Amino acid sequence: MIDASRNELSTWLSWVNGVQNIADEERALVRDLEKFGKGISITMIIIFQGQPVGAISFNRFHDLDNSTEIGYWLSTKFNGQGIMHRAVIGMCELGFTDYQVNKIEIHTAIDNKRSNSVAKKAGFHLDGIIRANELLPDGYHDGYIWTLLKDEWQAKTNFAQ
Repeated sequence: MIDASRNELSTWLSWVNGVQNIADEERALVRDLEKFGKGISITMIIIFQGQPVGAISFNRFHDLDNSTEIGYWLSTKFNGQGIMHRAVIGMCELGFTDYQVNKIEIHTAIDNKRSNSVAKKAGFHLDGIIRANELLPDGYHDGYIWTLLKDEWQAKTNFAQ
């Protein structure tokens, strides 16, 4: 999946160029499992129609403000089908109910239209801009920080029922 989407993914995700073969991917998965075992982060594979199509994660848990940050990527050929929107909604449910966080963040590059659309459609609030937020292959990119608070989520889910 990474190879098939490498050009698009490497534009936005600095880790992509470090995954060149199956052994690299296996090492990354082992690191993800170790972090999960230590309660640092959670990474899950997104399955669509019985096949893996991407990944989504809580990248870290922050005790200071009882928050977590969602990270995600999707194989290019599955873009535009609402898959990531549904995955983000599922992570919000998991974060607010099972992990009892108060705030979930999504950090995006300002010019990553797809990722910003996912955050907005999922009901996240655009809090602001973080200058020179991430070093990508073509240089530093400013980023947006999107947040959703537990009480906002509960108000939306209660309204939808």
